[in-house]
Amino acid sequence: MEYRIEHDSLGEMKVPAERLWGAQTQRSLENFPIGSDRMPIEIIRAFAVLKKAAAMANRDLGRLDEQRSSLICRVCDEISSGALDEEFPLSVWQTGSGTQTNMNLNEVIANRGNALAGQALLHPNDHVNMSQSSNDTFPTAMHIAGLCAVHRSLLPAMEDMIAVLRRLEDENADVIKIGRTHLQDATPLRFSQEISGWRGMIECTRAEIETAADSLSALALGGTAVGTGLNAPKGFSELSASYISQLTGLSFVTDPNKFRALTSKDALVFSHGALKALAACLMKIANDVRHLASGPRCGIGEIKIPENEPGSSIMPGKVNPTQCESVTMVAVQVMANDTAVGLAASQGNFELNVFMPVLIYNYLHSVRLLSDSIRSFTLRCLSGIKADRARMKENLDRSLMLVTCLSPRIGYENAAKAARLAYLEGLSLKEAVLRLGLLGEEEFDELVRPEKMV
Repeated sequence: MEYRIEHDSLGEMKVPAERLWGAQTQRSLENFPIGSDRMPIEIIRAFAVLKKAAAMANRDLGRLDEQRSSLICRVCDEISSGALDEEFPLSVWQTGSGTQTNMNLNEVIANRGNALAGQALLHPNDHVNMSQSSNDTFPTAMHIAGLCAVHRSLLPAMEDMIAVLRRLEDENADVIKIGRTHLQDATPLRFSQEISGWRGMIECTRAEIETAADSLSALALGGTAVGTGLNAPKGFSELSASYISQLTGLSFVTDPNKFRALTSKDALVFSHGALKALAACLMKIANDVRHLASGPRCGIGEIKIPENEPGSSIMPGKVNPTQCESVTMVAVQVMANDTAVGLAASQGNFELNVFMPVLIYNYLHSVRLLSDSIRSFTLRCLSGIKADRARMKENLDRSLMLVTCLSPRIGYENAAKAARLAYLEGLSLKEAVLRLGLLGEEEFDELVRPEKMV
């Protein structure tokens, strides 16, 4: 391998000749050979937006000339397109401020810009990092990446799921089935009502996620090293936030309190809490689906779900609810990620939090997993659900909890006696009521009408 010599404040470093990064990136590669978790690409793309916005703001404020600003913007566009992804190899497990990733961007932008210009016009610190510090750029990139991921990936996936659930409601509006509480038979409901509960969970968590994600719109950029804004010109914060809004199509503002913005990560904790709520809802829905589909002969078997692949290497013909299992595993991972996010956010000391890479790694991991699993579950499971109407009617007719509708006429005690007798002697509810002489056959038939109980 061929190398070139780059230098930083600590001295010279050998860098692979074909790479665009510089000495500080190379030092990080050598000092943190930890795991295989690279800084999320969403953070790299967010940094590209941030650096472009900063270059335009510095140009407008007379700090940066048009040629250099244009070069920075051009390289940032390349980064945003994915053309330079291989130039950002750093581990999540690096400095807790994300300084090395900030410098990775600065070095790549400077070196690529100089190559495009055919001369050394850009310095990573003096020009690309102008009016900035790692301490305010990394938290800014976190918020940009988080808000963009929620709006561009997660919310659309949730909308698709809601649309499928609405269709299933319409298709099953006339289907009455037995309800279940405590995993035991309860009173009847329409299958569409059960599905509406699933839809309502996704709709409510969608609103919660949107509300919580709004807190990510406040940006730390302009606070520089400790929140005082040292070396950032007046108006830089506001102008940068305006450009970031234009570039992303989302609304961003400068955080009015940069001291809070640098050290507190409560907005990400709040937002991830809503993601955890979604995970809890998905766990419930996936469990409902796989339990209702259990069988095919010895389980509940009230719904049919798509058969996507063989389920066993030893039992021929077995098909399992694998999409449900995938969703529930994702839910567990998101709940675990929430612990990491909360712990990392609690570690702000004085003017900075130095657990930022692990925090945003887990946050974006959750958004990515939730988005992908919702799309897969919706496409490969929910959209193909079919009610087994015969099985639902059979279970409904056999249920003893239909006795609930008799309580106003025969009283709770007598209704309980009838249900108990039917259970112990294997009778139908009607047979038990008639044997106890509580009602006549015609009156029983008039009162026990499941369609009137929903």
